[in-house]
Amino acid sequence: MPTPAGRLPVDRQPTAAELAARTARYAALEWLSRPVWVFDIEGQCVHWANTPALEVWSATTLAELCGRDMGHDMSESVAQRLAQYQCDFVLRGKTSFNEQWTIYPGGVPVSLNVRLTGHQLPDGRMSMLCEAEPVGVVPPESLRSVEALLHTAVMITLYGQNGEALYRNPAARAAVLSPGERLQDRIGNPAAFATLSRSLEQQGVATLTLAVRTPRGDRWHELSARRCNDAITGQDAVLVSEADISAIKHTEERANFQSLHDVLTGLPNRAHFTQRFARAMEEARAQSLEAALLLIDLDNFKDVNDTLGHAAGDELLVALSQRLRHTRHGTEVLARWGGDEFLVLLTSPRIRADLDALHERISVALAAPLSVAGTLLRVTSSMGVALYPQDGDTIELLLRNAGLAMHAAKKRGRNTLVYFDGSLAEVARSRTELEKELRQALERKEFEVYYQPRVDVATNSLRAVEALVRWNHPRLGLVLPAQFIPACEGMGLIGQLGLWVLAQAAHQQVAWAAQGWDLVVSVNLSPRQFASPDLLHDITGVLRQAGVNPARMELEITESMLLGEDQHVLDVMRELSALGLSMALDDFGTGYSNLAYLQRFPVHTLKIDKTFIQDTDANRSLAELIVSLSLLMRLTAVAEGVETQEQLDWVAGRGIAQYQGYLYARPMPVRALTEWLHSHA
Repeated sequence: MPTPAGRLPVDRQPTAAELAARTARYAALEWLSRPVWVFDIEGQCVHWANTPALEVWSATTLAELCGRDMGHDMSESVAQRLAQYQCDFVLRGKTSFNEQWTIYPGGVPVSLNVRLTGHQLPDGRMSMLCEAEPVGVVPPESLRSVEALLHTAVMITLYGQNGEALYRNPAARAAVLSPGERLQDRIGNPAAFATLSRSLEQQGVATLTLAVRTPRGDRWHELSARRCNDAITGQDAVLVSEADISAIKHTEERANFQSLHDVLTGLPNRAHFTQRFARAMEEARAQSLEAALLLIDLDNFKDVNDTLGHAAGDELLVALSQRLRHTRHGTEVLARWGGDEFLVLLTSPRIRADLDALHERISVALAAPLSVAGTLLRVTSSMGVALYPQDGDTIELLLRNAGLAMHAAKKRGRNTLVYFDGSLAEVARSRTELEKELRQALERKEFEVYYQPRVDVATNSLRAVEALVRWNHPRLGLVLPAQFIPACEGMGLIGQLGLWVLAQAAHQQVAWAAQGWDLVVSVNLSPRQFASPDLLHDITGVLRQAGVNPARMELEITESMLLGEDQHVLDVMRELSALGLSMALDDFGTGYSNLAYLQRFPVHTLKIDKTFIQDTDANRSLAELIVSLSLLMRLTAVAEGVETQEQLDWVAGRGIAQYQGYLYARPMPVRALTEWLHSHA
């Protein structure tokens, strides 16, 4: 496209001599009865016009019309379209375009069918010869649709049978590298184009998300295509619309990356490790390899946090994770499992020898002195190993047995490696005893439901309570769920216990509502409960028996239940929502965060995990992203584990709607919470 060098001034009337020269040059066009004018694209003004054109533009004289600054109120999309015309005129020579345009002389809209032809001015610049005819009587919606097509950012293209573009709106024209680009060129990938063509042939419509090359670089577009007929020839055509979704795609990619990596160390997290484990086991079976899980726990790490502070502890974890990275020889998968625990997955044809060598490398790497917060530290670790398949053929079994071996290493004095074997079965027997006590606990009604308030950040008013189960153990006293829920999951008691908690919570909601406190009561659903085929039947029965309003009950599920976007999960969530129940994602952001399922599943509330709330400002980037997504999708964000005023200030500053935590109130049994409600009325 020519540069704007020599642009004509638009702040003065052309001289009489200039007008005379132009009139003489275009004298033959003066005899035409239809409006004709020459538009100076670079100067953004009319260069010359015949008498009918003066009438169309409501101009008193040619001098007055030529002196108007047409670029003053010109929209960006119109300016872009004119630049496209100029470029095409320069590249293609004598070519023409036909379009419907609406001009606004004196602010009055005038719709015209205009034929636009490239025309070179005496100084060599490319201008545009415009030949117009009145549109006639056209419905207002037609005129508005033409204007919308011109100004929209959505890229609209009509392709003919051979894939050549019959029409492009300005946005589409600006997004192609070449005016001659065909539909198959646009798609690029032959397989993707074949899929699109097949969908058009069979269904008449098709949708595709793809990366395309544009003058702005590579962009992500969502492309929708529909079979139609060309309005001029009547022949088959394809109407394609494209929307630039690059910002959404990049946000999703960032969220997906952060969801698969530990925020502090950058190592793969649990979700990432779980995915890699499944693939590694397939490869091991196919190649007859052995495999092992190595669980690494730093010795006396708690002392670092207690004496030097959590910031020093984080600094130490980052430094040690870098050292662990350097101990790998290419095939190992290293992940941060949580806290001061790391996991290594190793596959090998000679597993014991490679494990012993890896243990030696790790011990040497960790033992080197390290300065943290001005203190020189020497770190050791206790390691436990579980071998595949003899110690387990699932990640759960291997993790459990590697954990047992690691605890055995702790008991043996730390700074050593222990392989899981039969001598550790006593731990499993202890678990069996726990399971026996759990079964008796259900029969003896030793469980009790506590309730923790959930508060509005802005008003500090009570919004909901979360039901949390406790075990009143006859010997151990009050036992928290982290100590018995995993066992309930493993032995199949979680469904019975979970349904009991839901029934208690539903009856309590009704009781509180009768006393004037119509609170939302939130209840956790475990993955095993959610997978039960009787879930809907059981929940419906509980709600009916309690006589509770389903709109005042909320079910909390974890992100892991949505991993993979199983259709069954989606169907169950929709059916639960149809009952009137609201749905919350608990501990959000701990390992599975994914934008796609937030758009697909009927989720109403995001409960941001306490690890983000209690972290430092420098490590809250994912929490910031979660808050932004919840606001964008109009979901209620709830901060978990708020324990200090500083944390609450951070929560309030991010626009998070609600919070719960020890700063406001701890979980309380029914009687205590009821008294609390009376005192806080």
